Amino acid sequence: MWYAITAIDHPDSLAARQAARSAHLARLRALLEQGRLLLAGPFPAIDAEDPGAAGFSGSLIVAEFADLGAAQAWAESDPYRAAGVYRSVEVRPFRKVLP
Repeated sequence: MWYAITAIDHPDSLAARQAARSAHLARLRALLEQGRLLLAGPFPAIDAEDPGAAGFSGSLIVAEFADLGAAQAWAESDPYRAAGVYRSVEVRPFRKVLP
């Protein structure tokens, strides 16, 4: 089943986000290679494609896992979580309808 992982960043966490980015992306690429990643990306902190120093306010990942527990465990072990980027993480079942 698909799961939506919504994370909210701590304020002023851009430097920690940048430091952990390569490890975070490696995990996402692994899901992609397994055909289990629907989409992933950050929420810019301002209304701009490249927010620059304003940074990001969080992330959205929609990926396939065996069950809610597996999705939660994967989300909790994210490098952004370990680096203190994420203030909170919510994992919910997701049903893709369109397209």
